[in-house]
Amino acid sequence: MDDLPTVHAGDETGSIKKLYSGRQQNNEGDIPREETCGVESDHPPAQRRTEHTDRFAVKRTVDRRFECTECDYRAAKKYCLVIHTRIHTGEKPYKCGQCDYCARQKSSLDLHRTTKHSGEKPLMCDECEYRTADRSNLSVHMRLHTGDKPYKCDQCDYSTARKGNLDRHMAKHTGEKPYSCRECGYRTADRSSIAVHLRKHTGEKPYKCDQCDYSAAKKDNLDRHMATHSVEKPYMCGGCGYRTGNRSHLNRHMSRHASVKPYKCDKCHFSTKWKDYLKKHSLKHTS
Repeated sequence: MDDLPTVHAGDETGSIKKLYSGRQQNNEGDIPREETCGVESDHPPAQRRTEHTDRFAVKRTVDRRFECTECDYRAAKKYCLVIHTRIHTGEKPYKCGQCDYCARQKSSLDLHRTTKHSGEKPLMCDECEYRTADRSNLSVHMRLHTGDKPYKCDQCDYSTARKGNLDRHMAKHTGEKPYSCRECGYRTADRSSIAVHLRKHTGEKPYKCDQCDYSAAKKDNLDRHMATHSVEKPYMCGGCGYRTGNRSHLNRHMSRHASVKPYKCDKCHFSTKWKDYLKKHSLKHTS
């Protein structure tokens, strides 16, 4: 890495040519591949500067790594940083030709096409009937059977099967919320939450029901909606036999059996079993 030339923020195209002069060419021999942080792509988006990328001028640090100007992310290669900055800008140049889905990386689009439009799920769990088209999803799923939780908090006993869960947990210790919305004052410690939040501003609803016109900005909302099409009610109360197709409905039902009122007002002695009731109560104090 010490032999790499210095990169100037205003010369993106020239820098890439110098840094990656040995990059593979595609079959036509004239279009360089975009090696998307471990995933090669033969169809990169146009490498022209935009208003978004101008805001995130690339800078070289002393240890010759590329650093994001909006958060603590660092990368050894410039194209990884370019992809990363799309988290902050909301830019998603890879678009599905069969629906409104779009992605920051071509690998995500390829996975979307395989799982949503082809219907193929060649990878199967040996322990249950779970199937997927994504090998990493299968690896995470297998931890349900093995109990393996490789991601451990170094400040408490918390451990989890998913790195994303650990990242969200660590925010409880640090209180940091490095990811912010450029449209409003929303901040979060969870990188994926920014992408979901931005859909409130863009109106994007990538999760679509294949049985009606319903669409949603969050996958959880689509999952709850799909239960309305199914007669199955897999969630059952062990106390009275109540069944439902919605996990949140079961959680709400279970609280009726308990005297616990977990939602408490921080300005008076009011407490309730329902989060929605606490929100309505809080309005009394704000008004």
